[in-house]
Amino acid sequence: MSQGSNFVDYVKICCRSGKGGAGSAHLHRDILTSMGGPDGGDGGRGGHIIVKGSIHIWTLLHLKYRKHIIAEDGGAGGSSHKFGKQGIDEILEVPLGTIAKDAETGEVLFEITKDGETKILTAGGRGGLGNAHFKNSVQQTPRFAQPGEQGKEVWNILELKVLADVGLVGFPNAGKSTLLSVVSAAKPEIADYPFTTIVPNLGIVSYRGGKSFVMADIPGIIEGASKGKGLGYRFLRHIERNSVLLFMVPADTSRSIKEEYEILKRELETYNPELMQKPHVLAITKSDMLDEELMDEMKQDLPNIPSIFISSVAEKNILELKDMLWKAIEG
Repeated sequence: MSQGSNFVDYVKICCRSGKGGAGSAHLHRDILTSMGGPDGGDGGRGGHIIVKGSIHIWTLLHLKYRKHIIAEDGGAGGSSHKFGKQGIDEILEVPLGTIAKDAETGEVLFEITKDGETKILTAGGRGGLGNAHFKNSVQQTPRFAQPGEQGKEVWNILELKVLADVGLVGFPNAGKSTLLSVVSAAKPEIADYPFTTIVPNLGIVSYRGGKSFVMADIPGIIEGASKGKGLGYRFLRHIERNSVLLFMVPADTSRSIKEEYEILKRELETYNPELMQKPHVLAITKSDMLDEELMDEMKQDLPNIPSIFISSVAEKNILELKDMLWKAIEG
């Protein structure tokens, strides 16, 4: 997943579905029949606007400048019970983890979580019935038919929440991007200044026996992010779709390891208390600068969750960290 303007996780679009075609009020005529019965066909359905999940898309960038999505109208019915043409559906491919909302009410309509999954965002109008449907013992030759149903025009919001097995949580410069670059083929931007990661990055982590899992590097949180400070508030929603949260605290933090973990946990809990129900794992990064005696001393004051000392640069305890994460994923 590339950095910068190529990553779009929120779009507001106006969706207009197709109008249904009118039914036909035709009466049968041919060389042998001058006053035949009704044979008007039904009108075609108007086109739907459909949302479809795709594993090949990571962003809503392709919809950013398509403010108006318009589906085709249905065709009118014809003689000899001919059905009108169905309006062509407008299909919007979206990344997995995309949520559709009503822009007026904020109501969540549905979520796309599987490749190829489709949901109707805005339904097309029904086609009108032809006059053949209205023939009865009293009305032998009805000369009327139904008009097509109007399409709908509504404003919708599509919002992406990244789906991943493991979400990396930590302050800027905690080593999240470095870890992701070491355990996967992802190439996030890495530098020694805060906020080098400005969009979520995804990587596929290889594991034992040909297994793998998806890891997401979420842009760095700062204290007060849940109240809108820094970059974190904008991207906190991506953490909601991660199965396991890997908290990363550098060994050279100015606070204690436990204190920094508690601050990170508090920001997540303030944003969404349900995040506290997910499995938590703690990685103390940059531990290649520590000796065994210092690590033993630090272990006495760690939070009561699965914890491990790692170094991404020295690749210290990386396989052991994968084991710990896999156990948490499998639950």
